[in-house]
Amino acid sequence: MVKLDTSKILFICGGAFAGLDKIIDKRTQTSTSIGFNAKVEKDEKQQSLSELFRQVEPDDLMKFGLIPEFIGRLPMIAPLSELDEDALIQILTKPKNALIKQYQALFELEKVELDFTPEALKAMAKKALERKTGARGLRSIVEAVLLDTMYDLPSLENLQKVIVDESTIVDNLAPKLEY
Repeated sequence: MVKLDTSKILFICGGAFAGLDKIIDKRTQTSTSIGFNAKVEKDEKQQSLSELFRQVEPDDLMKFGLIPEFIGRLPMIAPLSELDEDALIQILTKPKNALIKQYQALFELEKVELDFTPEALKAMAKKALERKTGARGLRSIVEAVLLDTMYDLPSLENLQKVIVDESTIVDNLAPKLEY
């Protein structure tokens, strides 16, 4: 048996926690009715997932199914906000190993420039939000758009540039090719 001192280790648990939002919402609902036979009226104002998760309490996690011993070992709960369209566009373009940069490097191997219009980036982010796949879904969207072109790329002589625009994403059209 190996002993491990965990006193200086930070444990981070992440996930979607599907259904936890309903538990928090039920706890935080306010009723304007009084008395045993009064009708309970649900507050019409819907809270976003981010707003709900900011109100999470250890009791919510227990109702969700986590055991108290486990919850006790996580002294701090820091919920993350949902990714919006701008955040998804930044994920696509800004990091050193951003998805768009990876595909541009692949096309560069064939001496072809790959260009995405700002509208195309916005359309990809919107599609990921509609699918509720977040940042993970961006790769499948880009892959679906470029798969056929990447397959044909070695045989396309004198091709200079591939342009992905909004219609490529929204209407499932092939990217524009410039020779």
